[in-house]
Amino acid sequence: MAFMEKPPAGKVLLDDTVPLTAQIEASQSLHSHTEYIIRVQRGVSAENSWQIVRRYSDFDLLNNSLQISTLSLPLPPKKLIGNMEREFIAERQKGLQAYLDVITTHHILSNCELVKKFLDPNSYSVNYTEIALQHVSMFFRSEPKWEVVEPLKDIGWRIRKKYFLMKIKNQPKERLVLSWADLGPDKYLSDKDLQYAVKLLSSCSHPYIYKITFATANESSALVIRPFSEKGTLKDLIYKAKPKDPFLKKYCNPKKIQGLELQQIKTYGRQILEVLKFLHEKGFPYGHLHSANVMLDGDTCKLLDLENSLLGLPSFYRSYFSQFRKINTLEGVDVHCFGHLLYEMTYGRPPDTIPVESFPPAPSVFVVSVLESILTCEAMKNGMPTVSRLLQMPLFSDVLLTNSEKPQFKIPTKLKEALKISKECIEKRLTEEQKLIHQHRRLTRAQSHHGSEEEKKKRKILARKKSKRSAYESGEEHSAKYSNSNNSAGSGASSPLTSPSSPTPPSTAGIKFTASDLLPIPFNTLF
Repeated sequence: MAFMEKPPAGKVLLDDTVPLTAQIEASQSLHSHTEYIIRVQRGVSAENSWQIVRRYSDFDLLNNSLQISTLSLPLPPKKLIGNMEREFIAERQKGLQAYLDVITTHHILSNCELVKKFLDPNSYSVNYTEIALQHVSMFFRSEPKWEVVEPLKDIGWRIRKKYFLMKIKNQPKERLVLSWADLGPDKYLSDKDLQYAVKLLSSCSHPYIYKITFATANESSALVIRPFSEKGTLKDLIYKAKPKDPFLKKYCNPKKIQGLELQQIKTYGRQILEVLKFLHEKGFPYGHLHSANVMLDGDTCKLLDLENSLLGLPSFYRSYFSQFRKINTLEGVDVHCFGHLLYEMTYGRPPDTIPVESFPPAPSVFVVSVLESILTCEAMKNGMPTVSRLLQMPLFSDVLLTNSEKPQFKIPTKLKEALKISKECIEKRLTEEQKLIHQHRRLTRAQSHHGSEEEKKKRKILARKKSKRSAYESGEEHSAKYSNSNNSAGSGASSPLTSPSSPTPPSTAGIKFTASDLLPIPFNTLF
């Protein structure tokens, strides 16, 4: 534990990828301003919710901070005169709700620190950059050969992972990048196994895995150093972005949307599938594939952040695949994430929705064939192909790989068993989350169906029919009782009216009856 003297024990239990939703419940006008009371909920459980109070100026401040994304966000405009009128406040509340809906459903914005702090200030109250600097400074006390050149502010999407540009003192021209991260909710390795596994990463040699220079971990966090690439990642290539720019600036609103050439798609796709197959065969869980985790080295793709699964960090696409119960293994997660990556390489942007209903024209029908096998509703219900099956598909099967470097990654048997148990625990947490989401979705559908106008009409008609049936049956019952009473009156000695002690009823002889006189008397005339 060279880079921390007194680390806080344990991992961060909060999963930052669980979506937050926000609903403005009410507004209250004070002397000079209006406050909006907002109900924020994490995930699908209503029990995991809280209230926050925000003024329009708070929204405006957030919106100014998000301008770095260059997105056109629907914040209602300012108004200096008449901003306390009831009609205006109601209209502004609708606009603010629309704004909240946009920032909580945009995949990148919803995961950024600015939005998280706005909606959940209690969980995101600390300065993560400051904490990272403290940890890194402690590390350099025992490793004086390294030196920080500059912090790389917000180049990644993770709130609890920070980056620094580094150099070695006796090699001042060589640049490296240091990443520091908290341990996450999917950390299931023991501290001893984790520290050993992280250190083992630097011994991994594979033509499609980006080399790790140094790695270490303790009971609460980990630190990894790699060579810095001026070319950046595959995502930087697709979006024509500068690697050192903030994540929001690089990827939220690309200026030019253009996919890669077909040969690049085929080659990069084949290389990525080869390394996924290698890791699966080694029993090493990954689950973190996306285009910003693929480094470019010439015409070669190299996978980044192998340490993420060891550290228990949630996946970039978790909020997508947690919706589908068939994607319940890390192998399945990798295939699903590969579908996202292939779509991005093909069209120059991520898919608008998942599952994808239809695909735009692609450079080859074979590309669409692979995408359909992964990202359509049918694929997610009936099962996606394995990595081995994808390698056999026409898009990748004829790609000639020229790299002759022999892969090497020796994992001791005892650690393999620990990794297997950790993988099963990660998959179990995913399955439990998917079950809750599925139950919530069924309940929501049932409530929506029950509350629809069509169902309300059906229930009114049924209630009317039931009421008429009850009235009819009640009338029949009264008629039957009256009829029985009349029959009893004419039954002789069995009736009290004809008992010996009763007076003799008057004779009806000589009296003529008409047909109407013989009809039953309506029961309502008896009361």
